[in-house]
Formats: sequence, structure tokens, C-alpha cells
Amino acid sequence: MKSLMFTGARALNASLHAGRTVPARAPRLMTIRAATTSLSRDLQEIVNSVKPKLLINGKFIDSLGGQTFTTEDPRTGEPICEVAECTAEDVDAAVDAARKAFDHGPWPRIPGRERGRILYKLADLLERDLEALAQLESLDNGKPVHFSRTADLPLAIEHLRYYAGWADKIAGEVVPVGVPNMQAITYREPLGVVAQIIPWNFPLLMMAWKLGPALCAGNTVVLKAAEQTPLTALRMGELCLEAGVPEGVVNVISGEGSVSGAALAGHPRVNKVAFTGSTEVGKLIMKQAADNLNPVTLELGGKSPNIICPDADIDAAVEQAHFALFFNMGQCCTAGSRTFVHEDIYDEFVKKATERAQNRKVGDPFASDTEQGPQVSKEQFDKILGLIETGKKQGAKLQTGGGRHGDKGYFIQPTVFSDVRDDMTIAKDEIFGPVQSILKWKTFEEVIERANNSNYGLAAGVFTKNLNWANTLSRGLKAGTVWVNCYDVFDAAVPFGGYKQSGIGREHGRECIDHYTQTKAVYTPLEGPQSWQM
Repeated sequence: MKSLMFTGARALNASLHAGRTVPARAPRLMTIRAATTSLSRDLQEIVNSVKPKLLINGKFIDSLGGQTFTTEDPRTGEPICEVAECTAEDVDAAVDAARKAFDHGPWPRIPGRERGRILYKLADLLERDLEALAQLESLDNGKPVHFSRTADLPLAIEHLRYYAGWADKIAGEVVPVGVPNMQAITYREPLGVVAQIIPWNFPLLMMAWKLGPALCAGNTVVLKAAEQTPLTALRMGELCLEAGVPEGVVNVISGEGSVSGAALAGHPRVNKVAFTGSTEVGKLIMKQAADNLNPVTLELGGKSPNIICPDADIDAAVEQAHFALFFNMGQCCTAGSRTFVHEDIYDEFVKKATERAQNRKVGDPFASDTEQGPQVSKEQFDKILGLIETGKKQGAKLQTGGGRHGDKGYFIQPTVFSDVRDDMTIAKDEIFGPVQSILKWKTFEEVIERANNSNYGLAAGVFTKNLNWANTLSRGLKAGTVWVNCYDVFDAAVPFGGYKQSGIGREHGRECIDHYTQTKAVYTPLEGPQSWQM
């Protein structure tokens, strides 16, 4: 990958156990540490700095039943450590802590400027610990550490700072009314206890995306980290306490989504649910939240079209399309996974895209020249390889890759298919892996129709030198974000979210704060002369 852009206007191109006593488990923790294998001394020290428990009411505690699960090193499949596994009873305790912190604690009542100051402090702490957090993220997730260091962490820091700046600017208004001698004003107030469920592909960044707007508005949070990647979430929870976030305001749990995630999404004392993940799970989350009539925001899957026009700079388009698909091992909801190339340049594009994939460096995510690390888990690894085999069977032409890379861990060869048809599984299903599907198009009307012929609508790309073509395509595409002559550019101020089954609501920007607040209207009689009325 040639470049990354991030901070500011730049972006990425490139439980409180109420009334219950929990027994100490120090001997078990020592055993857990001893189980960690194949880590350098520095990495082992970073792992040892994490409290692998549940953060509830400002304390790191074991689960009520003492259950744990293993988080794995995707480079080898070996265990990193054991982490406390949240149960439905632990969810109750976490929600109780958040409920108490909201109903009786200082967080929603202190001036917004003070909440902003604490969020700025949290961002500063992430910046202070950037290197250790980047290494922890890459160990747990498998992404190249230089991407964690130069993309995930800087974007998370800038996101928190953006919402820190909003904390004292959330305001209502005075509303002119037609009722004589009456004043009407509105307030924007926090919703209450927010359940937030984050994915494993950008764990720390997604945690920042969720916490920033929720906290700046004065809500309290129970955040569930993905069971595949809990470590940076737990460490960031600890940093929240260090920054001055009051006990119970941020609670961090992890475990099986079907247990803890379901209990959290449907909890009767939660006031809102925010989820990032697959469309399939998003539908379940929405059903669970519906019993309580809770509002939801969902950032879900995608099958994003990336349209290469006949006048595009082909070398630049090849590189950008490669990045759009292969970044983060293809584990991006916005991945440009349907590469539509005009028939006039199709053969040349396929040849160059194949060569680029063949030259992609796959290996240890801690090596400085690695572009692609392992997939996050064996489950994801097996799913991707299965879809590759389906592509072969359905007649797509395998140009390169298609199998395992190496003999251990969850590495997959960069894979390119040409002659892909719209009805093929690899052109319809979200693969979430390093598999590029290249399709041929002829007319603009045709490519717009085909690009929109999907249940998804998260993002899209357009590569052309012709302004009219760029405008025509970007206006015609049914997607929440369209990148023109670039891809995967994000900024905290710009709303991000999907059309259709790619989600509900928006992350980022002023619009996101609306999802974490509600409007209260207050009428007050005015005494005095009628002339006071507007």
C-alpha cells in the first residue's frame, strides 16, 4: 500500500455485582498467564498489562460463574490468554451499574465542557500508549502493526477529540409559538443506558466510534467487545477510568454474542442499542431491542461496487482497487468487493490487478514490510476458503491465489477472480476476506443498475477523469458513502452509514449525536404585556 492519510481533515486511504460476593481467582490468573506461548518478551509484557476480566462499576472482576474463554493469536492459532466470559447474570450487573451511574451519578449532570475535558484526556492517554495498544491490537486481530500504528490508533484518537469538542455544544432552541403569553424551549438530553456491541475487524477504533458520541452527550454505556478481540477494549476501559470517567459510566464485557450480546440487546433497563457487525446479526439485534421499543443504530454489511471507467488512470485505479479490497485482510464492511471494469480496459486491468495481488506481501503482522496478516480466526479462515471454492465451481476464472498461505495460522493467499457474473455467490455474498471479484461492464445505465442490484448499500467507488461521469455515477449509486478517485477515506465530521440492509442511522458527525439524545419540549407561561410576544 503506497499511502495512508488520517488525522483531522485527512483520513484513511490507505458490573456492579449488587449484593453478591465474587471469590478471588488469583491462582487461576497465574495459570492463564503461564498458558501464553510464542510471544516475544515485549509482547508478553503488553499482554500481562491487560486485566482479562469484566469491567463493571469501575472494577475488573471475574464472571459470576468463573467462566473464561480463550483469545487466540491468529498467526499461529495458539492461545494468548484466558478472558472472563460474560453471562446473562453479568449483563444484569453491568446494566445495573450503568443505570445507577446515569440515574444518580454525576456524568449526565456535569457541564458538557467537563465531559469534553475527560474525553480529551482519554484521547491523550491513547496517544501516550499508542505503540503498546497498536501491538496489542495486531496480536489479537492479526492486522499488520504498521496499520494499527498509523491508521487505527490515530483515527480513534481524532474521533474522541472530535466528540470532546461537541460535548458543550449540544443545545436546544427557543421555538416561536402561536399560543399567547407562552414560551416554548427545547432541550437535547441523553437517552440513558446505551448498549454498544462492536466487531472484531477494527476493535479499538470501533470502540472509539461508539463511546465518543454516547459519552459526550451524557449517556452511560455497557459495551460488549467481540470474543475474538477483547484485549484492547479491556485496556481502553482501564484508560477511561484513568482519564476520570466515573465508575459505572463505561462498563466493558466480552463473551459469546448469542449469550451476552443477546441479553444486552434485549435488556429491559437499556435505553438504546448500537451495533456494528453483520447484517444477519443486526436483524437479530433489532428484534431483541424491539421488545423494549428501544431505538437502534446499525452499521452492517456491504458488497460495495467499485466502478472503473474507461478513462481512468489504469495504474492508479489498479492500486486503489487493490487497496479497496485487500486492506485489513479484506475484513472491511466497506470493501470494494465488486470491481466493475469497463470492457475497453478490462483485460489490461485484470492483468495488472493479478500482478499486484501476486506481489502483495503476506506474513507476520509485526514485520515492517507486511501488507497482509492472517484472518482473525479459524472460523473466518474456513468461511473464506469455502467461498473461494464456490467461485471456482460456479465458473469464475481464478487468476491467482485461492488457497492457504503457509502451513500454520490463518493466512490466505491474495485471490483474484475474473469473468465474475452478477449471479455468482462471490458477487452476492459478503466474503470479508482477501478475494477480489472483477466484473465487466459496457454502459453507464447498465453498471448503475447492476451496482444497485444488491441488498447492501454501504459504500461505493468511482474512478474516472470525467466530472460528468463522476457526478452521474455518484448520484445514481444507492450507497451511504461514495468515494471518487479514492477509497476508504474517513473523517469524524462526515456521517457514515448504509442504505438498505447495510444499516440504520449514522456514525460520525453532528448527525450521530442525534442518535444518542432525545428532545424535551418545555412550555412556560409569560406574565406581562402582550407586546412581549414575538
